Amino acid sequence: METLEFIIYPDGRVQEKVTGIIGASCAEVTAAIEAQLGQVLNQEPTSEFFANQVQQSNLANTQATYSEW
Repeated sequence: METLEFIIYPDGRVQEKVTGIIGASCAEVTAAIEAQLGQVLNQEPTSEFFANQVQQSNLANTQATYSEW
């Protein structure tokens, strides 16, 4: 499940935490929000940022062999 968590501090700083999004696509999800919040001071990628997204393919490689008897 994808989640965005925001902590708003008394001095106006906002901490944002993204979970459940694999790879760098989290930056696309949060770009519009960050633009409205203001200047980004720090970014710390999580392990999910560096994980590879697994893609399954329904294509099967088949090779027909014929015997020459």
